[in-house]
Amino acid sequence: MAAVVGGKVIDTSMGMTPAEGLMMGTRSGDLDPAILLYLARELGATPDEIDDIINKKSGLLGVSGVSSDMRDVVDAANSGNRLAELALSIFCYRIKKYIGAYAAAMGGLNAIVFTGGIGENSAEIRSRVCTNLSFLGVELDEEKNRTAAGFADISVNSSCVRILVIPTNEERMIARETAQVVASLERTLK
Repeated sequence: MAAVVGGKVIDTSMGMTPAEGLMMGTRSGDLDPAILLYLARELGATPDEIDDIINKKSGLLGVSGVSSDMRDVVDAANSGNRLAELALSIFCYRIKKYIGAYAAAMGGLNAIVFTGGIGENSAEIRSRVCTNLSFLGVELDEEKNRTAAGFADISVNSSCVRILVIPTNEERMIARETAQVVASLERTLK
C-alpha cells in the first residue's frame, strides 16, 4: 500500500523487505518483533526457518490453511471454512488500518485506488475494505463494485472520496522507466 500526495509516495507499507506491512499470500505482514524470539524458543527454529515461516508459510496460507491465492480463500470462506473467513477478516482489517493511518498522515483522502490482482478482481475484498469508512467520506456503490471491469469509479456519486479500480500495466511502467534511464544516459554521454 502507498500513501500518495501530489503524485509522490510519502509512505508505503513495505519496509526493508516485503514481509512488513500488509498480510500477503504467504507473508505475515506487520508482526510483534517478539514473535521472532518466541518462534526461536518454542519451536527451536533457526533464523533461516523463521525467515521461511514469515515469508513462505504465513499470510493467507498460514491463517486459512487453504491457499495463498485469494480466490481459493474467498471460495473456502464462502463454503463455511472459519479459518479462511478469519484470513479474509485479518487481510481486510489490516488494509483498513493502513487507510486510516495514511488518511491521518496525508490530512485526509481524495481517493482510494484498488489495483493489482486482488484490487482489480475482487469485488468482495473491495466491499469489505470500504465497509465502515463513511466517517472518512468513503461511500461504495455496491452495484458499481459488483460490475466493475477495467478502469472504474465504484463510489456513490455523492462520495467525498472517490473509490477507483485501476488496472495495472507493469510492462508499460517498466518500459517508461527504462526509456527515461536510457535518455538520461544518452544525455550524460554526450
